[in-house]
Amino acid sequence: MFGYLVADTGTLTEEQFARYRACYCGLCRSIRERHGQQAGLSLTYDMAFLVLLLSSLYEPEERAGEGTCMPHPVRAREYWQNEITAYAADLNTALAYLKCLDDWEDDGNLGALAEAKLLEKSFHETEKSWPRQCEAIRRSLDALHALEKNRIEDADAAAASFGELMAELMVWREDRWAKDLRALGHSLGRFLYVMDACMDLDADTRRGRYNPFRRFYGLSDNERRFRDILEMILGECLLSFDRLPLVQDVPLLKNILCAGLWQQFDHKYNAKRGSPDGAGPV
Repeated sequence: MFGYLVADTGTLTEEQFARYRACYCGLCRSIRERHGQQAGLSLTYDMAFLVLLLSSLYEPEERAGEGTCMPHPVRAREYWQNEITAYAADLNTALAYLKCLDDWEDDGNLGALAEAKLLEKSFHETEKSWPRQCEAIRRSLDALHALEKNRIEDADAAAASFGELMAELMVWREDRWAKDLRALGHSLGRFLYVMDACMDLDADTRRGRYNPFRRFYGLSDNERRFRDILEMILGECLLSFDRLPLVQDVPLLKNILCAGLWQQFDHKYNAKRGSPDGAGPV
């Protein structure tokens, strides 16, 4: 369900793009410093969004730097970090560990099991620091696993489970902003789950995998159907977003929420319309 919270970099200013990339590089450094090089391979832009959002809300002191790293050993890159970067680094590693275990249990994926073993120590350290968030990840993945195992095609229940996961990750502190952050995270998590199910519908159906939208496979009006659902959920997300007193990086954050989130969806359906049989690429 991750991989959709990215910026539409083609419409960012040079300053916004530099800020975005420096956030991502800072998060990558934090993951590798706190949890090792292997953990750094699991980095996603979704966690960079979390850093930008919470940094805008809480405005912690930032530490900026420049340097080379394992992924970019030749040309130095600018980065910035703060205490929220460390928080997101821990959660990124916890998500990667539990996702690997889930893949092992679902598919018997030995590679996933091996990766989980490498991340196990880091996960237990993270679990001690952030027990509420780690429990939410476990609970959500268990609920999704039960739906998949029993082939219960209930998109609302599945999306709500992932929404609960995102709601808890958004809440760094239990304070006056927690309610709005949970509401934002819940709607955003539902959006991400539904987007992922829409994007994977064709492949999941062909391969006999679980997908809560399987009954819609092959219908000609799926683009409009799914876009309507996604726009409704995203509207709820933006209402919660607008209630937060954010100033720094608001244009960048709105670029991610209003443009970047749609890039893969638009690409998929533009490709379908361009295909002679309307089926799009396999």
